[in-house]
Amino acid sequence: MGIWLSEREQRLVAGAEEASAATPIPTQIVSNGEYLPPRQSATQKKVERRIVELADANAGRLGLSRRQFMRTSCGMAAAFVAMNEIYGGNVFQVTPAEAQQPELAQARQQGLAGQFIFDVQTHFVRDDFDHKELLGLAEFASQNWNPKLKVEGVTSLARYKFQNYVKEVFYDSDTSLALLSGAPFDDPTWWFLSNEQMAQARALINGFAGSRRLLSHALITPGQQGWMDEVDKAITVHKPESWKGYTIGDPLNPSKFPWRLDDEKLMYPFYDKAVKAGITTICIHKGLLPPDYEKAFAGVWEYATAADIGKAAKDWPQMKFVMYHACLRPAFELPDQAWTEFEQTGRIRWVSDLADIPQKFGVTNVYAELGTAFANSAVSHPKFCAAMVGTLIKGMGADHVLWGTDSVWYGSPQWQIEAMRRLEIPEDMRKKYGFAALGEANSMTKQMIFANNALAMYGIKLKAASNTKMPAYSEDRFAALKKEYALAAAEPSNLRYGYVRAD
Repeated sequence: MGIWLSEREQRLVAGAEEASAATPIPTQIVSNGEYLPPRQSATQKKVERRIVELADANAGRLGLSRRQFMRTSCGMAAAFVAMNEIYGGNVFQVTPAEAQQPELAQARQQGLAGQFIFDVQTHFVRDDFDHKELLGLAEFASQNWNPKLKVEGVTSLARYKFQNYVKEVFYDSDTSLALLSGAPFDDPTWWFLSNEQMAQARALINGFAGSRRLLSHALITPGQQGWMDEVDKAITVHKPESWKGYTIGDPLNPSKFPWRLDDEKLMYPFYDKAVKAGITTICIHKGLLPPDYEKAFAGVWEYATAADIGKAAKDWPQMKFVMYHACLRPAFELPDQAWTEFEQTGRIRWVSDLADIPQKFGVTNVYAELGTAFANSAVSHPKFCAAMVGTLIKGMGADHVLWGTDSVWYGSPQWQIEAMRRLEIPEDMRKKYGFAALGEANSMTKQMIFANNALAMYGIKLKAASNTKMPAYSEDRFAALKKEYALAAAEPSNLRYGYVRAD
């Protein structure tokens, strides 16, 4: 992961760690370097100002500085209060009292302590990623937005590496179980992690924890030389829990190797092999193209749509097809326009196409994952975010939507967890579009999304001792160390790792 912006685009951004306000929830869209983030909107600026106002008003009562308050549960509640006030619609379930009374926030936190969170999309980068284009990020950062890096000798890449990944995902959030993913490139030296490295990370974390805390993907690269040999190696050596692929071929540039899920000659032999091996879940990156995708990805952008999913799913009922990012086209970069379009048509580009598949093709083996699509829509247009989640549940069922955060790009995934816990589809939207209510923080619908659906998909029972000699998640080494971490009063940093528009 890193910076792939052009030189012109680099002049328009700043590092999110320094340039974005240290609010509990981001108040502008953060890019991981794959795309130019949009400017902070006038509405987002209002939200940011209101969060600061609430922080200043409430921090003094509690004997805290503004920054200290922002890191508390009351600070998190204040952010949702501000978003409801500015965006309207009361999309997030929160009361002003929660931003003022620590005992309310503490009671709520204790009430959710046993909630299981399974994040099916997480990332970190390997230590030896040595492309100068990426390693130049630290120099760019020190010259443009964080002079301390020159003094401290700390590279920003450390934010995306293994040690910080463990801290942000397992200690600074309520995430219980995670799936480690990767991304392919036409040039394999650009891979964040190899299949072998993902398997090694899984073994390291699970061995340390004494329980099954991490699952891993194996990447597939259909059409590239030797790709089926790598599949065979993954099956016999790495033993991934599921597969990961990019039908567009390469997430950054027009690829020489785009492919379709329903390509009978190319893909069906793979599905047959996967089924025989018992690794029957395939996760596919869809959507999330730049605003000028028709030009930037000319000739290949169609491979990122939902057009190839239905037939493949119907032909291979033994396989489970999980669409990462819920196929969301980059609508979050133009949230007001996307919301207007939804109000007029009741549809969200590509997301609605995905949601239509179960009924259109008569299948039950297609799923949606929320990584990045949820994060960026929640901070740019909460009502649009609610519409997206409502659309997926209405078309696919609450039992076919999976929780993913694309961390560690957005710092600790805790703010996303809190946003989902509090998210509700406003009553007027439910009546107009036929959406079901999401319910309170630990409702059946939300618990299905947070964990139950993925646990069933991957055959994991919460009572780990039922199948193995592993301790329960609440009793393993991670659980014990997290208690010590909490007792040390370590507060989340609220840092975001990536880029925001500086203008």
